[in-house]
Amino acid sequence: MPQASLENLMQRIAKGNPIPAILLEGTDPYLRDRCRAALIEKFVAEGARDWAVTKISAAGGGWEQMLDRAQTVPMLSPHQVMFLDGMEALERLGDEAAEEVGKALGAYLKNPAPFSIVVFEADKLDGRRWVAKLLEANALVVELSTGGQDAVALVGETARELGAEIDTAAAADLAEAVNGEPAKIRLELEKLSLYAAGRKIERADVDALVVSAKKYTVWKLTEVLAARDRRAAMEFLDCLLREGEQPAGIVGALAWMYRKLIEAKELAPGTNQYQAARDLGMRPDGAGIAMAQSRKIPREQLLDGIVALAEADSALKSGGPNPRATVEFLIARLPATAAKTTA
Repeated sequence: MPQASLENLMQRIAKGNPIPAILLEGTDPYLRDRCRAALIEKFVAEGARDWAVTKISAAGGGWEQMLDRAQTVPMLSPHQVMFLDGMEALERLGDEAAEEVGKALGAYLKNPAPFSIVVFEADKLDGRRWVAKLLEANALVVELSTGGQDAVALVGETARELGAEIDTAAAADLAEAVNGEPAKIRLELEKLSLYAAGRKIERADVDALVVSAKKYTVWKLTEVLAARDRRAAMEFLDCLLREGEQPAGIVGALAWMYRKLIEAKELAPGTNQYQAARDLGMRPDGAGIAMAQSRKIPREQLLDGIVALAEADSALKSGGPNPRATVEFLIARLPATAAKTTA
């Protein structure tokens, strides 16, 4: 369903050509706020924003208010921007109401007001329902998520916003280290820009400062687990903890790794590490490791591992008295999972 990425939308906004109707679909509040801010900044002067920027909920007839406002010329501004949130509410309308709303929205979208930019917002619409079909046919559908090159591009954009510059390889490392999460990208870049003190941010800076980047050491732990060497696994865990890694961080890194192993299993035969890097949103060397390790562990055992990791994560978040014991118990369980891989 998505027709454009976040980067595509930002490029179109920068060109200054109004987009009559946009659907922002996704749950990340940072990305949604980023899109809102970019649209307002580009199309509505600061002094006119009190009356040329409107936020309305689609529930309870808010769509009617939006249609009325969209067809009313804004005061003291050549354009107005309206945000209609919670479009999922329209999917729950009865047949008669849905037909009425569909006709009204469809009529407007086929002949939108030239001075209005209407932004529909939803966490996730059902592509089989009339709401999604109507917007797909008449609006620019933007998926609010980042991964692969989109996440790397977001790192570069965010660095520039902070007055910093980051090396392309370092940007890829950072995007992967924080799983492409926009809020974490900004937080880490704020630290990195201060750390680099005016010079370009390099890979060594990311390795030194971004704790999440140490997830690569977890691949080594996986090798030990796959070898069914519980003693070595415990010694490796002890080393990580003594070096300052937190139990929650270790569990999070292991969960990330297990998800990548499952994704790597779905890659087509003959995929090289550079193609895998694009599909997995990883560096080529990491993608190569993921492909190699994924061949050693059956999918069922990886799914068992995900369950064990989820239970450990829940135990840690519940504030148990001994986080280290929780992680040690997890590591004791995972070799049993790995042991089945050679059976």
